[in-house]
Amino acid sequence: MKVGIISFAHGHANSYADALTKIDGVQLVGIADEDENRGTNAALRYQSQYFSRYQELLEQDLDAVIITSENSKHREHVVAAAKAGKHILCEKPIASKLEDAKEMIEVCKQNQVILQTAFPVRFNSAILRAKKIIDNGDLGQILAIKGTNRGTNPGGWFVDPNLSGGGAVIDHTVHVVDIMRWFMGSEPREVYAEIDHSISSYLIDDCGILTIEFDNDVFSTLDCSWSRNETYPTWGDVTLEIIGSEGTLKVDAFAQKLDVYDKSGANWNFWGDDMDFGLISDFLNSVSTGKDPSITGTDGLKALEVALAAYESAAKRQPVKLIKI
Repeated sequence: MKVGIISFAHGHANSYADALTKIDGVQLVGIADEDENRGTNAALRYQSQYFSRYQELLEQDLDAVIITSENSKHREHVVAAAKAGKHILCEKPIASKLEDAKEMIEVCKQNQVILQTAFPVRFNSAILRAKKIIDNGDLGQILAIKGTNRGTNPGGWFVDPNLSGGGAVIDHTVHVVDIMRWFMGSEPREVYAEIDHSISSYLIDDCGILTIEFDNDVFSTLDCSWSRNETYPTWGDVTLEIIGSEGTLKVDAFAQKLDVYDKSGANWNFWGDDMDFGLISDFLNSVSTGKDPSITGTDGLKALEVALAAYESAAKRQPVKLIKI
């Protein structure tokens, strides 16, 4: 299978490329990046060919492309890849605007190519175990969920709203909302959010608390922040506390680690799941078998809808009802 990557702007591009090198029968044909230094370095690292224009990459003999560009450029890159007949894995959030996400989904449908949203947390073993417990009915009726996705401010284009579409809220809401939707098979119907920039010097949101009500009457909260400082042992966390009528389940997606304390301070020696490898393997399996992706463009759209509703709610200081899509 022949794969290309469009842009190494997002840090996940490196882990996705690493995953490609570990899968038999997969060739990373080329890397396109408008940043020549970043692109040539990536091409050297992964023994691939560098293209300064993504259009040149799409002219190559490819089965699929992975898009890890800045959020605001996802629409342009996905539409071009779809029209070139390439199957697509697109980094989250799927876009920075709902209309862009809708167009991306429609163009991929018209050109009969896969559009999968990159939500690697679905491939974490603790998350998978929790999904099985919920599906088996062991928790009874789900009543409420408390979630966190707290990380470190990545800087760069992430703090430029013209490229990112927002700060911590758009960056960290989508992962956990996707998991909540997937766990329950229910859609968010109302969002209330309080958002601020109070942790870093960047004038962009770096902290937020969301309250989300779902169609099944489940009440959830989410701390989606860049509240981890530079000395924190890792980039952040994903946790869930699921309260059911028959029990409570707590999930820490990144607890597969050793806490190491030495002269440099506190460090994590992580030994657990390679979620990005799971994501890439799943995507390539869909491409090779022709089956529908396990995480669709619509999944990406639904998660984005909550993040954008959160910004609207914070601006209006009132709950926002979601329109059925």
